[in-house]
Amino acid sequence: MPPTDASAHAAPATDRGEDADTCPVESGIDAAPEPMAPELTTQEPVAPDREAGDTRATAATDCEDTLDLRLPDELLALLAEQAGPDEEPEPGLGLGPKPKPKPKPGPKPGPGPGPGPGPRPNGAAAPRLSTTTIDHGLLDGVAEWGPVGTPVGTFHLVPVVVERDLALISRWMNDPAVAEFWDLAGAQSVTGAHLRAQLDGDGRSVPCVGVLDGTPMSYWEIYRADLDPLARHYPARPHDTGIHLLVGEVADRGRGLGSALLRAVADLALDRRPACARVVAEPALRNTPSVAAFLTAGFRFSAEIDLPDKRAALMVRDRSLRDLL
Repeated sequence: MPPTDASAHAAPATDRGEDADTCPVESGIDAAPEPMAPELTTQEPVAPDREAGDTRATAATDCEDTLDLRLPDELLALLAEQAGPDEEPEPGLGLGPKPKPKPKPGPKPGPGPGPGPGPRPNGAAAPRLSTTTIDHGLLDGVAEWGPVGTPVGTFHLVPVVVERDLALISRWMNDPAVAEFWDLAGAQSVTGAHLRAQLDGDGRSVPCVGVLDGTPMSYWEIYRADLDPLARHYPARPHDTGIHLLVGEVADRGRGLGSALLRAVADLALDRRPACARVVAEPALRNTPSVAAFLTAGFRFSAEIDLPDKRAALMVRDRSLRDLL
């Protein structure tokens, strides 16, 4: 099912249709915003048995006041004798002469031929070493999520390359069972435009081919539901991750593959995206096989919502409940 807002910068989430094993997910959620933690104070309470301004140590402290500590006169005289003529005892604590500051070392020679760093003209600052980490994009590098073991085989999400994958995905989109929900049947250019809208965007939606034991067999869209038009229809939280899925080959449908792979991919998203607390889906409410597949995969039914092109079932897989469902 295509996104509600067709845009190169929006993940096609809300208007995508889905088929039992072939449907995308919708991301709807009923959870309310989490309450803010109470503000902590950093001010230490004043001991009740002393007045303001009294700095004496009390029984409530674990240390004694040493500000008035004085060394014996004999020791002070000895330290004064050892100090050079240019050195004077450090005032205050009477702890002997204050050492002279050590001269700063000169510039070190360079690592190879030619002059070393040396002083910079006009007080120019040295170049700063970059501390920027590698940018994995809005979805934490889906391409690097890697393969995962599932009860039905080793599964790998491989980001789409249009030149390589368009013919296969377009063929799947022209299957009547898929076209009923995805609405991308027709020439390859129809599917191609849908793929490029995501690939040319800002990375909030990543189209992928699902490869099971080395065989391409499904199409997926992993997207930021909180940045998608779907977020207008449910109380989204930051980093909510949405899933759309279709199982391409007829022989692979109705065998439980969809449920097994949905669970695996949802858990993969939670593992690879530490900031994500929920994976969401929005299958058409009338697509009961798809809704059942999500329930079997550990999603919970959250609510019904009206999207621009369908009445949808909001399905949610929570990080906190992943070991219970």
